[in-house]
Amino acid sequence: MSEEINTKTDDVKESRRDFLKNIGIAGAAALVASPVSVEASVGPASPDAEITVAESLQGHFVLMSDKEKETAIERLEKRYTAKYGKKTTVSDVPAPEGVLFGYALNISKCIGCRRCVHACVQENNQSRNNPEIQWIQVMKIPKGNFSFSADKLNKGYPESSKLGDYGVQVGGNAYTPVGGLSTEETQNYYAADEMVPDKDYFYVPVQCQQCEKPPCVKACPVKATFRDPNGVVVIDYNWCIGCRMCQLACPYGARRFNWGEPNLPPAEMNPKTHYFGNRPRMRGVMEKCTFCLQRTREGRNPACLEACPVGARKFGNLLDPESDVRKILATKKVFRFKEEMSTYPKFFYFVG
Repeated sequence: MSEEINTKTDDVKESRRDFLKNIGIAGAAALVASPVSVEASVGPASPDAEITVAESLQGHFVLMSDKEKETAIERLEKRYTAKYGKKTTVSDVPAPEGVLFGYALNISKCIGCRRCVHACVQENNQSRNNPEIQWIQVMKIPKGNFSFSADKLNKGYPESSKLGDYGVQVGGNAYTPVGGLSTEETQNYYAADEMVPDKDYFYVPVQCQQCEKPPCVKACPVKATFRDPNGVVVIDYNWCIGCRMCQLACPYGARRFNWGEPNLPPAEMNPKTHYFGNRPRMRGVMEKCTFCLQRTREGRNPACLEACPVGARKFGNLLDPESDVRKILATKKVFRFKEEMSTYPKFFYFVG
């Protein structure tokens, strides 16, 4: 009797296992044969629906074999060429050896014209209008906005008239900032037709700081974002799940999320792209500055640097003592944005 029960139990387990296996096979077949969700986004008659499905099922690019990478790039080139009506290339040029990219920006020269912003948009295939996605943000800050009083520091913590008799003191400099920026007066956005520079303000462009210890990388649950050998933090757009955890972790507000289908007119699309750089993104993924990876990995300067009319931007190899960036670090007083976060940015600001 016992053997019969065990036999029946084994049969039930086998039947359940076979059932689940068959359901999985049928589901996968249905997904490939009739990609309803994908067709809904690209159109039921779209010739690249199957390509899009294959992209959604591919693995992390870094972990692919050379053959798989070649296939993935061919799919992208085929889809982009068909969608934008121009021959599009997707490069996978690796990071050059012996290079650690760094950026330096002279805030005493920057005039707030935002040509760097627009050059970045054109080069990196950002979405246009409704809204236009911009990777660079130029802050407009009133001059003389740093307040510092040695008397306050020397005086120490003032005693409260009510609590002084009890040896209790108030929070010292908490009432007025010492050596800080008043964020209430800082403008993150200003009118496009506004005359610049305004003599009462200085301008601070902010973009991805390419941190040595990037919080965004730690926050990503699927490792879609990571730091490449050149010190640039990149994103595998096809592996990104759009959870926005990296955006929350970034202390510089440098990441952008595609809430809607990106609006990139074919006439404005830059067909020379890189897999981790400026290739067109899709809805529901993160994107950010990559120091124009498609350019810099081939020995060219970022588009924002070339667009700057006053030469406020410098770019180079931090490991090369003769590079512009290293010379600035050696001869100028530089600072890094939010140094207290211990992210060690490779984007430096200096004056003069």
